[in-house]
Amino acid sequence: MAVENNVISIDALMPAEMAQKAEAIGVKKANLAFWPLFALSILAGAFIALGAIFATTVSAGSSALPYGVARLLTGLVFTVGLILVIVGGAELFTGNNLIIMAFTNGKVTLQALLRNWVIVYLGNFVGSVATAVIMFFTRQYSFGNGSIGLAALNIANSKVNLEFLQAIALGIMCNAMVCMAVWLCYSARSTTDKILAIIPPISGFVACGFEHSIANMYFIPLGLFIKQFAPASFWESKALVDAGVSMEKFVNLTWQGFFVNNLLPVTIGNIIGGAVLVGLVYWFVFLKKWNK
Repeated sequence: MAVENNVISIDALMPAEMAQKAEAIGVKKANLAFWPLFALSILAGAFIALGAIFATTVSAGSSALPYGVARLLTGLVFTVGLILVIVGGAELFTGNNLIIMAFTNGKVTLQALLRNWVIVYLGNFVGSVATAVIMFFTRQYSFGNGSIGLAALNIANSKVNLEFLQAIALGIMCNAMVCMAVWLCYSARSTTDKILAIIPPISGFVACGFEHSIANMYFIPLGLFIKQFAPASFWESKALVDAGVSMEKFVNLTWQGFFVNNLLPVTIGNIIGGAVLVGLVYWFVFLKKWNK
């Protein structure tokens, strides 16, 4: 419920009003001071990592299920990450691609736009990788007779083996859906509205196997930490022995593979999907000044 011009309204905002709200939020985000912005960015990286932890755990041992069902369950639990970002309040690079609407409408300078994106991207990286470090020391990867660690390794390995153009395309589709989830939240009047708006697009992009740069800042480093530092006993776990998996399977799982084969092209794709396919389209329709 909201009070506007002394009128109480419980109706969702319409798209034209959502565009104005997106612009106002973009201006506010672009003008945040460095330290609050960076702190909120670290939180967002950690929040998305929490969703990734949940998704990895649920996907462990799911090969007995039909592929689509397993992907759906993984996607549904991953949504907790963006729910925490939106409801809890944090700064996520992929969602902040929508600041392009305020920039294109002349309310935010190019310098302010790029400043926000760079600070938030770095803060997200810190939060995601720090969470991966903590999770490695929890040794949760050894739970389920090593099945969680095997799932983490397989997820990371699949991501670094994508072709460059393929990773860009998967990144485009991913952030189109993420920014649509954020866009839908602009219509919300309550926390419940926001949660219900987030779940379908986010679970959908995960189920479809699209690529999210910030989530990958957790998924791939965790796989790297397990590969490089897990004790020999982990590689002798029942889940890995039954699957016939050894370290040699993950030869392409390297830091270079992380940055060059995945993070770079996926980030490019995320910007195209979020800023162009969502932000600029809605700016064009609702905020561009059309001469009558």
